[in-house]
Amino acid sequence: MIRINLSSLAPPKTKRGGKRAAVAVSSGGGEGSGTVVLALVFLVALGVAIGASYVLVKNEQARLEKELQVTLAENRRLADVKNQYEASKRKADAFERRVKIIDDLKEAQKGPVTTLQLVADTVNKTDAVWLESMTSDGKTLTFIGTALSADAVADLMANLRKTGAFKSVEIKETAQDAAIKEVQAFKFELNCEIGFSSKVQKQS
Repeated sequence: MIRINLSSLAPPKTKRGGKRAAVAVSSGGGEGSGTVVLALVFLVALGVAIGASYVLVKNEQARLEKELQVTLAENRRLADVKNQYEASKRKADAFERRVKIIDDLKEAQKGPVTTLQLVADTVNKTDAVWLESMTSDGKTLTFIGTALSADAVADLMANLRKTGAFKSVEIKETAQDAAIKEVQAFKFELNCEIGFSSKVQKQS
């Protein structure tokens, strides 16, 4: 008769401690994998953020550089405009000075001639007076002449005042001319201060 031991066919029993150890090992591997994944996700997110920040910084830098170039170009343009304005102003000032010098020279040339002509016309319009000499120091004209009467000298002085070309007309000396025997004659000397009289200024 053959006997079979059924207990030998059953799978070996695992000790409780070993089963727990296996479960513990299995559980420990899952937590490690989750930590690694989280670390990788964080690193990727950090890389994306750094990359985005870098792109933003580069764009802002490019924008600022462009604005700087525009500002520098505008400053150069304004500097050119300023230089052109200053050059034009210097030319205008120089031209104005030349014109003034020319006008002053013309006036200086015209002044004595006009005054002499004015005196000559005034003497010609006054009866019984003749001029012998006339001198000037730039401010005063001195006339020396002869008149047939004291009234003729007074008329000449009045006519000179009427021209408005003299600030004052004064008689310095008058005396009878002994060299002229045929008629009564007077030697006279007049001092006339050159310049517009106050009367003429008020009228203008």
